[in-house]
Amino acid sequence: MEPESLYNLLHLPGKEDPPAEEELSQGEKRKFLPPTSRNNPKFEELQKVLMDWINAELLPEHIVVRSLEEDIFDGLILHHLFQKLSGLKLDVEEIALTAASQRRKLAAVLESVDQSLQLEEPQAKWSMESIFNKDLLATLHLLVALAKRFQPDLPLPTNVQVEVITMERTKSGLKSEKSVEQLTECGADKDQPSKDVFDELFKLAPEKVNAVKEAIVKFVNQELDRLGLSVQNLDTQFADGVILLLLIGQLEGFFLHLKEFYLTPSSPAEMLHNVTLALELLKEEGLLSYPVNPEDIVNKDAKSTLRVLYSLFRKHKLKESTDGVPQRSPN
Repeated sequence: MEPESLYNLLHLPGKEDPPAEEELSQGEKRKFLPPTSRNNPKFEELQKVLMDWINAELLPEHIVVRSLEEDIFDGLILHHLFQKLSGLKLDVEEIALTAASQRRKLAAVLESVDQSLQLEEPQAKWSMESIFNKDLLATLHLLVALAKRFQPDLPLPTNVQVEVITMERTKSGLKSEKSVEQLTECGADKDQPSKDVFDELFKLAPEKVNAVKEAIVKFVNQELDRLGLSVQNLDTQFADGVILLLLIGQLEGFFLHLKEFYLTPSSPAEMLHNVTLALELLKEEGLLSYPVNPEDIVNKDAKSTLRVLYSLFRKHKLKESTDGVPQRSPN
């Protein structure tokens, strides 16, 4: 994508303008929210719930937050909020006026936050630099984590996900990539079992994963051959939901009108629509025994893709079995 068209796609006056190529160091990546993501109703609702929560907590101190993007970065509000929530007294300067002192304060506050959340730095979806640079996604991840730790009954909107554009400076220029980022859990996540057969497979027998994939690809291609389609890469070819919907229709006898899904999806949002529809169809048929987040499929998560395809494999291989013996799980 050319830099100029990329700028037009991402531009929001005064809000996270895409950097010029010289603003990124070689290999540096930076995330941006396109206008469609910023205007997502659930995304806006999440910000409002968090802002109301913070203002209620800090009301006795006469502190008011008007923008999560603009008011959190220097560590002042985060300092007061964390002290109020945790009951801990932080040994940091109360007022930091210079950028250097604000960075020091923010780093100290975040260190205490991460310790309280029992997070190592690589696990956190935020950093001192991202918060200080007013990265709204990082700020929201941080605040959601604090809310879940200290105010678990806070009614956060469930399954908030947004389309994100990641820009990277490479030797050949600026490179952009779209993805879907999950900010809050699906409603069913709290009741989600801790692990299933695929967790065990990937953890205890990773050398067998390819064998399972080959068996499922063979099964899928036998069904898709009637439609003149084939699959070579299980990890990537189901990410847009099209082949998955056609496969479900073929196996379960569904007729899907072209108005119900995107035959040639051109954005992560359209891909997400397709995958969500496919998972709803599988749930209606009682085929999904383990909750699957649609954004995991869109983001090409191999384990989630295998879970979905195995649900079809298990049912329809059983139908084809001559002795009626159920197929064993891939363990």
